[in-house]
Amino acid sequence: MFRKQIEFICHEDYAHTKLEKPEPVRLHIPDWYKKLEHNIKQVTIKGCMPFLDTLTSGYLLKMPQDLHIEFNVNKIDPETGEAMVNEETGKNMKDYKFRYGLCNEDSMMAVKMMNLNGKKSQYHNKFQLEGSSFVKKNKDFDILKILNPWIIKTPPGYSCLFVPPLNNADDRFEIISGIVETDKWNLQVNFPFVVNGDKYETLTTTIKRGTPYVQVIPFKRDDWKMKFGTTNAKGIFKHWISHQLQIIRSYKDRIWSKKSWN
Repeated sequence: MFRKQIEFICHEDYAHTKLEKPEPVRLHIPDWYKKLEHNIKQVTIKGCMPFLDTLTSGYLLKMPQDLHIEFNVNKIDPETGEAMVNEETGKNMKDYKFRYGLCNEDSMMAVKMMNLNGKKSQYHNKFQLEGSSFVKKNKDFDILKILNPWIIKTPPGYSCLFVPPLNNADDRFEIISGIVETDKWNLQVNFPFVVNGDKYETLTTTIKRGTPYVQVIPFKRDDWKMKFGTTNAKGIFKHWISHQLQIIRSYKDRIWSKKSWN
């Protein structure tokens, strides 16, 4: 029996979509992980339950529409068709262009009603994150936002942690993580994101609709206080011995608790 429920709510005209619907993250375990073997002769990360929990905990939000980006490309003079040059540095000026699916003039009403992305993107000015690694990674461009059509509701006292898909993120871009009190917030949560400029000096790509981009992990809010303690070698050694007596899957068999996300 499932005691807790998380609800994803969208505009009725968007509800028929399939590729873009949120799903339990456990349905998107990467192929490389599935292909791994884990046995006495070949011990791999497939036997690490803490790692598996990152791949199966929570829910996935997917790109609501195609997003084509041309990141850190040469800025072109519309009159000459040539790259524009910064007179002070002598270097080519750079540009960050984007286009979403469903962004023509006839679609603007639908875009607004469904909280989808249009011709003009919402963004955070880069100075709002001045000094952070996000600005450097994003090559000093402003931080664009992905508008999300889903309102997320959790039971009283429960919030949601929003992060890039854990241990399975898209290497082209990632959202900036955050926590929202989704039991009280009755609107969509939108996500600022940065392009992976650490890997891609320039990037022209289309992030397809249905691409997973946010992992949603609900949790109960509580008050915590840190304390320090000590232990001794005898206590640690006793635990270590009982763990090492089993060659593989000791943590899974003795410690791990199965979680249900449906």
